[in-house]
Amino acid sequence: MLSKYYTVKKDGGAHEIVIQRSRFIGTLKRVESEEEAQSFIQQMKKKYHDATHNCSAYMIGEHDQIQKANDDGEPSGTAGVPMLEVLKKQNLKDTAVVVTRYFGGIKLGAGGLIRAYGSSTSEAIKAVGIMKRQLMKGFSIIVDYALLGKLENEIRNSEHILETINYLENVEFVVFVEDGKETTFQEWMIDLTSGQAVIEPVEEKYVEIEVESTKE
Repeated sequence: MLSKYYTVKKDGGAHEIVIQRSRFIGTLKRVESEEEAQSFIQQMKKKYHDATHNCSAYMIGEHDQIQKANDDGEPSGTAGVPMLEVLKKQNLKDTAVVVTRYFGGIKLGAGGLIRAYGSSTSEAIKAVGIMKRQLMKGFSIIVDYALLGKLENEIRNSEHILETINYLENVEFVVFVEDGKETTFQEWMIDLTSGQAVIEPVEEKYVEIEVESTKE
């Protein structure tokens, strides 16, 4: 499993731009299989059945094993491939994009189309948002209620992810820690609670964090 990777928000979204009177609607969705990607593309074609073109691209897999682009009637290489290149450049995995065009009467030429479809994809990504999926180790930290305020404040102001606080007989914090930082985290908890915390590892999973870009 990758320690981290980037993708779009799970539910995706859409963003529209106008270039030389043509409307370009970029719609994004997170997909985990080629079947999901194709289903999404067909949904967009049905939704925008009256559009001039519904061009598409997707990248799927831990190592980008599946990469596809479709020009949907635009001149070869002027739509799907530029869209795919944006996904590659932004290092987005498990992501599908459909750019719908309503022709506005002015021909853009090959160079203009490449720029338009690339820009539509880039703008849609910016509008929808990028998520970093970080593989993290979960810990259950059980302490007395007297330590609740101190511990909550310290964890929230740290780099770790506080997922849940369970108010039981004692208070339980479920915290996710970046891979490789488990020992440091446990030592920190022991120090903060003067050894009073019961610390147990729980699940390992991808935790989603919204980021401005993939250039961290």
